[in-house]
Amino acid sequence: MNEICLKVRLGEEEIKIVKGKSAYDVYNETRKGDNDVVVCKIDGVLSDMCTEIQNDCVLEFVRFDDAEGREVFWHSSAHVLGNALLNLYPGARLSHGPATEEGFFYDVHVSEAISSDDYKKIEDEMYRIIKRNARFEKSAKSRNELLEMYKDNPFKTHFLNKIEGGSTVYKSGEFVDMCLGPHVRSTGMIKAVKVLKNGSAYFLNDPNRESLQRVYGIAFPSKELLQEYLRKKQEAKERDHRRIGTELELFFFSKYSPGSCFFLPNGAIIYNTLIEFLRGEYRKRGFKEVITPNIFCTQLWEESGHFTNYKENMFIIEGNEFAMKPMNCPGHCVMFKHQDHSFRELPLRYADFGVLHRNELTGALTGLTRVRRFQQDDAHIFCTKEQVKDEIKGCIEFLRFVYRIFKFRFELGLSTRPTQYLGSINEWDDAEKALSDAMDECGIPFKINEGDGAFYGPKIDIILHDALGRAIQCATIQLDFQLPQRFGLEYRDSDGQQKTPVIIHRAILGSIERMIAIILESFGKRLPFWLSPRQIAIVSMGNAEYVNGVKVLLSRFRVDVIDDNNTLNKRIRTAETQGYAFVCVIGKKEAENQEINVRFGKENKNFDINAFKDILDQMADEKLEFEDILDITKATISN
Repeated sequence: MNEICLKVRLGEEEIKIVKGKSAYDVYNETRKGDNDVVVCKIDGVLSDMCTEIQNDCVLEFVRFDDAEGREVFWHSSAHVLGNALLNLYPGARLSHGPATEEGFFYDVHVSEAISSDDYKKIEDEMYRIIKRNARFEKSAKSRNELLEMYKDNPFKTHFLNKIEGGSTVYKSGEFVDMCLGPHVRSTGMIKAVKVLKNGSAYFLNDPNRESLQRVYGIAFPSKELLQEYLRKKQEAKERDHRRIGTELELFFFSKYSPGSCFFLPNGAIIYNTLIEFLRGEYRKRGFKEVITPNIFCTQLWEESGHFTNYKENMFIIEGNEFAMKPMNCPGHCVMFKHQDHSFRELPLRYADFGVLHRNELTGALTGLTRVRRFQQDDAHIFCTKEQVKDEIKGCIEFLRFVYRIFKFRFELGLSTRPTQYLGSINEWDDAEKALSDAMDECGIPFKINEGDGAFYGPKIDIILHDALGRAIQCATIQLDFQLPQRFGLEYRDSDGQQKTPVIIHRAILGSIERMIAIILESFGKRLPFWLSPRQIAIVSMGNAEYVNGVKVLLSRFRVDVIDDNNTLNKRIRTAETQGYAFVCVIGKKEAENQEINVRFGKENKNFDINAFKDILDQMADEKLEFEDILDITKATISN
């Protein structure tokens, strides 16, 4: 019998294989000694490694380092957790157990409450299951078979009733779960697990449904990766913005307005300084700040399409007549349409710091990172199609300028036309090329996220990496063909013809609240000098007249004098723990020599008071840190 050979594209090479050979067989033959693959892609579709290849195809191997690989790995780990919960809690009934952005969870109905005291035994049971190295085996089941399998489980039955026909299940050892997959080859690929937390969760997030126990976990293909994760978690805990915000007296939350932050005076300084920084840049970059209402009638949201697609996240008031705005773009469209516009006025760049409200679920509220009331550095650029590339370049340059000040790294991605889209293919091709060319001309590499664009236009995905190495999405650069058409927006071209503009949705910081959380967790208590509400602490050892003169000289800055009855060292320590950028000491010697003793890190040095003011001015004007000034000085001297 002749074997049928297939052509398989594997990276840059093309190989021939026998039809019916599994992806795992191909992997073993071509990647000897390399055993870190999680799952594969066959013609772009995530598949189990045991999948037999039946046609010519493109084959890719996906590792834990890849986001898709982690998702599969953590989904498989959730099955192990579900298995452990069934073994430990007789009569337990599982609901669902997905992967999350950082690990996985399983919802389970049990007769007894799970507590942190149970974590160790759950982990031990998971390790026992892992040690057996059971294969994940996929099989198809008919609807009747599944109904019989889950006749005593109302949660699985609910999900089963949402689909037509049968489905697939995965078996690993004695554990069977309804699932589409894919999964890792066997439980033994999971080398390290940790139960992180647990809590209550309503089935389907419906408070009228059953209360379940939700158990969260994390897993890795090596114990070293788990230890590194736990180390970073501890560091993140110590840098938690909620903790720092309390210690530095920046903000608090109250039961009287859940999800809305109360900014104390020091927190308000940070908030307003960020906004004023952006306002200054807006003036340089041709943005026009506008103010729009907070409440609009629902007709506006119906016209914009948000009432259909976003209603559950909006605060509806006065019956169904009005809603508080969750975003600024419809209001800016109303403003654009209010006046006639010529092509000579474009691009028109509206900027708005208006208050936004989004009806987040109570359980999802998390400090400053997920709130109900917030402000954005929101802007909408109305331009011609021909102007898109240059405007996008301006947005990217603005983004790079701001993130460089905070020393944030970022990556870009281009999300292209999805399956369901508005407009013509030619419009999309031109728009995607404009975005691609803009990023190329800015000299920034980017990856293509095929089909991830919004239905109304392609977008640039901006992933920020903070000081803890976490990937966070804050900024927005999004093209929009739909909204101008929905609102009937027009401008006159050079021939006097009415044309429809393009809208670019743009935010650099995103939510001011969320950015403050990121800044606090990146810098800890020692905030950038220009942003810090506590810039200079003067520890006075008498010499009141000179101290007052110094305070007047430095009146541009936020200066506090610490002259209580505590010892010098205790006052210095107090200032350091309160997060002052500079702790300065003025004694008799400093007063006589018109100097100030400046402490930075473990060092201290006396400066002429006017020279020190010049340094502070440069730091504030150029958004630099003291270390940057010292580096500049050293470089100047060496040259």
